[in-house]
Amino acid sequence: MIVIFVDNIEDFASFLEKRIMNEIYYEFKELKPDNDLSRELKIEIILHFLSKVEEFLILYETKIEMERLKTENKSTKDHVIAELQRIFNQVDSSINLVKGKIREIYLSYSS
Repeated sequence: MIVIFVDNIEDFASFLEKRIMNEIYYEFKELKPDNDLSRELKIEIILHFLSKVEEFLILYETKIEMERLKTENKSTKDHVIAELQRIFNQVDSSINLVKGKIREIYLSYSS
């Protein structure tokens, strides 16, 4: 598998036509602040999808950083995902955002 990390969301969206499925997977990662007294948290939203060139699977990935107050509830994340879904619908209405991860698993055995 080849992984291509795309630095910005606009370039990421330009590769969507290469995807092999209608799902774009997303995950949230909270970044631990250096100072726990801060009222703000940094959150990364990681987006990825699969494409295929000849026999190779290609994982396209990007991340978006956002800040939120520690006192905010999860509806902020839901709002961001709804906004991303709206943007992707403008590119292609068949695209679905799915909470999850794409990971490659290697299996080996000996006889």
